[in-house]
Amino acid sequence: MIDVRHVSRFFPARRGLLSGNALLRAVDDASLRIFPNETVGLVGESGSGKTTLGRIAVGLLAPSEGEVRLNGAMPREKRGKSRPHVAQMVFQDPFSSLNPRLPVGLSIAEPLTCRGVPRAERLERAAAMLERVGLLPEHGTRYPHQFSGGQRQRIAIARAIIQQPEVVVCDEPVSSLDMSVQAQMLNLFKELQTSFRLSYLFISHDLQVVGYMCSRIAVMYLGRIVEMAPRTALFNKPGHPYTQALLRAAPAATPEARANKAALSGEVPSPINPPPGCAFHPRCEKAFSLCRLWRPRPVAIASGHTVCCHLYDSWAARAMPG
Repeated sequence: MIDVRHVSRFFPARRGLLSGNALLRAVDDASLRIFPNETVGLVGESGSGKTTLGRIAVGLLAPSEGEVRLNGAMPREKRGKSRPHVAQMVFQDPFSSLNPRLPVGLSIAEPLTCRGVPRAERLERAAAMLERVGLLPEHGTRYPHQFSGGQRQRIAIARAIIQQPEVVVCDEPVSSLDMSVQAQMLNLFKELQTSFRLSYLFISHDLQVVGYMCSRIAVMYLGRIVEMAPRTALFNKPGHPYTQALLRAAPAATPEARANKAALSGEVPSPINPPPGCAFHPRCEKAFSLCRLWRPRPVAIASGHTVCCHLYDSWAARAMPG
């Protein structure tokens, strides 16, 4: 459904008044595929480029380099006209993604306007979609400020799927909700996936959320996808040192388990001036000299499991000390 091929996205950034313009590398040579009826997770720390990659995948941002194909071999030049029928997006903040001056029924029905759907049919479908996401049809006359955060996110989901897209990019859609509401929303996403045969790109910094939702998980660090693996393989046998550190730093249920958690040391380097070689080497306990010189290439360590790390590259392993 989505085929992201060696995509990069650079933004102009000014590091200082006298330093001139610089480029911020938000996404750097990332590749990702999502198949029909599949949920792929995208995880990483804040600033790793997850949201930018999601917006590129759905067509809201154009890549600086590389190519994005939606629905198989669709040419990029035709994507703009066809994108609403193929891909939609659910944003992190539902309040800012809805027009505060428009009743939510009209907000949900608004995407149908560009398809020439008559007004009466638009409102009828919007009412049915409200009911489908767990609200009442009469709620369509209310305004966004009259709903709770969880209800607003249900409205945003209804607006995204009313055009019956084939893939939905979910950009941390439950991160602002409390735990009980999060569980309801995740179950709603699964129900809608079954009913509408949707594919999801599920962006989150919460490993427990992606572990519940996703069949495959991509780990992103400083604009690059450093590991891609099936859910079970990633949690049971993570390959990249960054993935291992994320799993060690994940919240634990008991005080004893929390005491054994090790926080990920150091700060994420600046995407304006990334480190040479492997971007993770300044924070990696296993880094050696080659990590500071050469960027690692993706290496398949199992079926469907690839890692960008010199530790798994037979050529690089010969250069390791000892």
